[in-house]
Amino acid sequence: MKQAYDQRPPARATQPADLQSRYVDAAAMPWQPTEFPGIDMKILYADADTGMSTILFRMAPGAVVPLHEHTAVEQTYVLSGRLVDDEGEAGEGGFVWRPGGNVHIARAPEGAVFLSVFMKPNRFFGGAKFFTE
Repeated sequence: MKQAYDQRPPARATQPADLQSRYVDAAAMPWQPTEFPGIDMKILYADADTGMSTILFRMAPGAVVPLHEHTAVEQTYVLSGRLVDDEGEAGEGGFVWRPGGNVHIARAPEGAVFLSVFMKPNRFFGGAKFFTE
């Protein structure tokens, strides 16, 4: 009996453009500054219709994401450094997800690089726009 990992999908003609995979060379993308001091980003995916986005963030030591509300689920995987809020922290290799309605301030005491997936844009209380807006 063949193992599942040995099986390959049947060969087929090239898929229509809207169904093809999108490959992103994130390492070659330049870091873009955000309106928050010490926080840069690379927008890897953004859907203006749904509000969903995947963003790679880099926070300098001591940088802060100001008070904001998650309007839907947000998921974050920490690649390096540490991401901290009043509810806990996620260090290198750590994962945190927040439900819609969660309100917090995020800090990176030693700096951090992390990947976040947002189902909908956050709402910042200071009037700032979400990263993809």
